[in-house]
Amino acid sequence: MPSIDTNKPCDFTIFGVLGDLSRRKLIPSLYQLDRVALLHEDTRIIGVARHQLSQEDFVAKMRDSLETFVNDSLEPDVVERLLNRLHYVLINLDVPEEYSRLQEVIDQEQRVLVNYFSVAPFLFDDICKGLDYAAIVTPETRVVLEKPIGRDLETSQEINDTVARVFTEDQVYRIDHYLGKETVMNLLALRFANSIFTTNWDHNTIDHVQITVAEEVGIEGRWGYFDKSGQTRDMVQNHLMQILTLVAMEPPVNMHGDSIRNEKLKVLKALRPITIDNVDDKTVRGQYKAGFIKGKPVPGYLEEEDGNPSSATESFVAIRVDIDNWRWADVPFYLRTGKRLTTKRSEVVIYFKRLPHNIFKDSYKHLPQNKLVIRLQPDEGVEIVMMNKVPGIGKGIKLQKTLLDLSFSEAFSDVRIADAYERLILETMHGNQSLFIRRDEVERSWKWIDSIQDAWASSNEPPRSYPAGTWGPVASVALLARDGREWEE
Repeated sequence: MPSIDTNKPCDFTIFGVLGDLSRRKLIPSLYQLDRVALLHEDTRIIGVARHQLSQEDFVAKMRDSLETFVNDSLEPDVVERLLNRLHYVLINLDVPEEYSRLQEVIDQEQRVLVNYFSVAPFLFDDICKGLDYAAIVTPETRVVLEKPIGRDLETSQEINDTVARVFTEDQVYRIDHYLGKETVMNLLALRFANSIFTTNWDHNTIDHVQITVAEEVGIEGRWGYFDKSGQTRDMVQNHLMQILTLVAMEPPVNMHGDSIRNEKLKVLKALRPITIDNVDDKTVRGQYKAGFIKGKPVPGYLEEEDGNPSSATESFVAIRVDIDNWRWADVPFYLRTGKRLTTKRSEVVIYFKRLPHNIFKDSYKHLPQNKLVIRLQPDEGVEIVMMNKVPGIGKGIKLQKTLLDLSFSEAFSDVRIADAYERLILETMHGNQSLFIRRDEVERSWKWIDSIQDAWASSNEPPRSYPAGTWGPVASVALLARDGREWEE
């Protein structure tokens, strides 16, 4: 891998700059980075699209994006500074000869070329060929890939092979925006900087782990994409798998990118396969029907705009995951994610084992388990649920559950919590791959997911229905109840 100069400015090039992701996330994130002086003064932002636009019209569209999607009050001087970095290049992505226009505006002696593919994966091949044709790929050049990286192992390998024909693995940054979240990153600090957790993070002290990513929204007009994907491919294969690996991995030798990713890969390799033989015991699929969200009626999945009334695509999935290694022997991980659930919530809940003997039976007949709750959204923070004595004299010892709550917004009230994309964009500019996904991680994850998908296809069982505004099918409750447990709600 070439040496990285983290202070070198970039030509940050966004392919698909007029698309939704660019307007909602990338441009506002670049504004926030510029606002706190984290963009090099010579860094430029190059927008690429196939529309005829003057430079003035392009700048006007990006100004509108800032005014629409930046939640904070805009600082006029920062806005102007960012807009002055912009340069628009018209390229039909499937015409290699047109990439010479990009060659005319970049300066690879002065700036690192970072190519952000904010486009559908079927265009990756065209862009890679165009960049190669224009001879503007150097050892320092980087490429940032948005998910989905395929819809199964085979298509994932095809996409990765396409990119690998032009870029080495050290140049590729595969984004999962969950890895840029403050609380997800804090998992590393929580686990490996605090002996209270580091020495109590295995089958000896932990009973089980729950990971929930719940959404209130439906498919929001994305029927064409979502119905071919489903919740398992859309959320489990990437977001939940990444959270799982960070919770379960062994301590890395250092914070270097490959040190962390090597340990994550070991977890993926240790996942117990789910096949036709155990899929009914280990998984639950669901599909929402009409119901109510916050008191307002919402349609069912099959009734959504442009919907297919006979679709068997799941909008909810719950999975019991077993990790076959020494640390996690007999400790189940329960994953749950779905659309049109009761509330928007993403969290990891670590349940510790019950004490073997209760000396406080007169006060508390059955001592509850201690819990560590890591909230990813909407209110990022960490909670510990523990027992405490109720203050007072004369009535013996009375116990009560107590919550130790570290809310990031309260504990660090004078610090703005950065959006995940801000951090990930900055890391691409600095050449740090620790928050990005390596090819072997993607493909190992797909191999495990494909086995589940194949088992569902073989069983030919339709997803179970659940009313919008609930926590999913009743069968998902039974998934834990069989083990004598229940979901954190």
